[in-house]
Amino acid sequence: MMCAWAARVERAVGSILARVAGGDAGIWGPAGGRWHAGVAVGVTAAAGLALAAAIVVSSRRGSLRSPWSRRRRKGALTKQQWRSLFTPEGKLVDGGVRFLKIVRSGGIDPSIRAEVWPFLLGVYNLDTSEADRKEIRAKKRKEYIKLRKECQRASTISKEGGKELQESAEANQAACHRSSESSESVGLEVLVNPENSNDDNTELQNLDVPNTSKIEEEERSGITQVDESVEERESDSRSDCRSSDEEPESIPTYSSMEGNTEHSTDLTNLNAPKANVRQSCRTAEDFGTWQRIIRLDAIRANAEWVAYSPVQAAVSKDIAIKSALAVGLKDYDHLEPCRIYHAARLVAVLEAYAVYDPEIGYCQGMSDLLSPMLAVMEEDYEAFWCFVGFMRKARHNFRLDEVGIRRQLNIVSKIIKFKDPHFYRHLEKLQAEDCFFVYRMVVVMFRRELSFDQTLCLWEVVWADQAANRAGIGKSTWGRMRMGPPPTDDLLLYAIAASVLQKRKLIIERYSSMDEIIRECNNMAGQLDVWKLLDDAHNLVANLHDKIE
Repeated sequence: MMCAWAARVERAVGSILARVAGGDAGIWGPAGGRWHAGVAVGVTAAAGLALAAAIVVSSRRGSLRSPWSRRRRKGALTKQQWRSLFTPEGKLVDGGVRFLKIVRSGGIDPSIRAEVWPFLLGVYNLDTSEADRKEIRAKKRKEYIKLRKECQRASTISKEGGKELQESAEANQAACHRSSESSESVGLEVLVNPENSNDDNTELQNLDVPNTSKIEEEERSGITQVDESVEERESDSRSDCRSSDEEPESIPTYSSMEGNTEHSTDLTNLNAPKANVRQSCRTAEDFGTWQRIIRLDAIRANAEWVAYSPVQAAVSKDIAIKSALAVGLKDYDHLEPCRIYHAARLVAVLEAYAVYDPEIGYCQGMSDLLSPMLAVMEEDYEAFWCFVGFMRKARHNFRLDEVGIRRQLNIVSKIIKFKDPHFYRHLEKLQAEDCFFVYRMVVVMFRRELSFDQTLCLWEVVWADQAANRAGIGKSTWGRMRMGPPPTDDLLLYAIAASVLQKRKLIIERYSSMDEIIRECNNMAGQLDVWKLLDDAHNLVANLHDKIE
């Protein structure tokens, strides 16, 4: 079609030039002279521009383009839109399809993030009613209180050398095996004394519960109380009971609103006795080590979140200090009250997660993922369960054997290879085709490369894709048409590949070693446009999804 159009342009130009050369006056004025020569040159130039434009248009039409290509960010999900998405019973209309489509296109307004995130992170299923969610919140709150009580107990036993906890773990191995399909977490079953699991509601209520929405009440610290006489165990040793490369990794049960166990699709041997044996190796010495690192990381956390959480930023010094004492936090004199308070919340939630998921426990970098959630969520138990939902995918980044990291780096490498073979061959020459230079991006999910607000926007779109997959949205042709590019659990990896491809020219022309590429990737902080990054990522998904996954 383009060739025929170009031929017509060429014939028209030839006719005009023939008329000029033959002296035909017509509309061109007197025959001969400079006028005809000027007209001929102008018409030729115009025809050349038209031909070039036709070639460009044709080349663009000929390539496969994502529906997201060159789009501008649509508006974020607003409070008014959010309210309109529910039926009178409090259920999302159309199973949440419209909700996820809006989030995938423009993110979420900051004022409603605390309400929306539990839907994206699987705390609530998309088909729950308001009554269902009320029941879930009550249940999750009690479960979090039990985990905080176990943190108290583990802290005390850590001081005594860990003998009692080891005996408790061994005594509960059989119980763990029998209850692997229950709604309680594996970590809780292994580490919690059976007597604790039978506490009645009165005893649970006697335990201080985080409630940062009521920080003006001076008598409440906002953090579950821990024995203040407990001292940190400074041991650097850590029992390495994690799975070997050849063993399938067990994942803690995660009680959803239906009470069903949720697990990664590639991890199937959940009931294996060896998983319980590995978990039973988690002694109080492990918890003591995790606790020491958590407190150090909490004190070092930056204050980037302050501007996005005015209520927590205004916390009083008295409440901040009470919160710090409640979790045994020390060496915070140089911090402002809001940072002390934030650090105490980090300690409380991360310790609870270490008990909930002893297979992972705590590793440096997890505080980077939790900090934004605490800034958004004012209740610690809500932040904890959102963090659990987040860690269902992210937990593989913190395995000692790094199997999860290698799998993700391999996917990034494949994306680059299929999208740009020439660039991939250059990486091979530098022995960088394993994409190790994006290691940090994978581990902390762009937290260091993007600003606080940009990070949340990226995460929300990634979570929306994962939520769509959990709900089975987008698997059919009709679903894909409604959702745009097919939702994928690995959108973050496509975004990482897109950030590297944006630098391809620079890397090819200037860099000759892996170290130079690592420095370039680490210097991306503050230079990335998150919405262009997402556009490019969805473009890659649209073109390569079937080849990669």
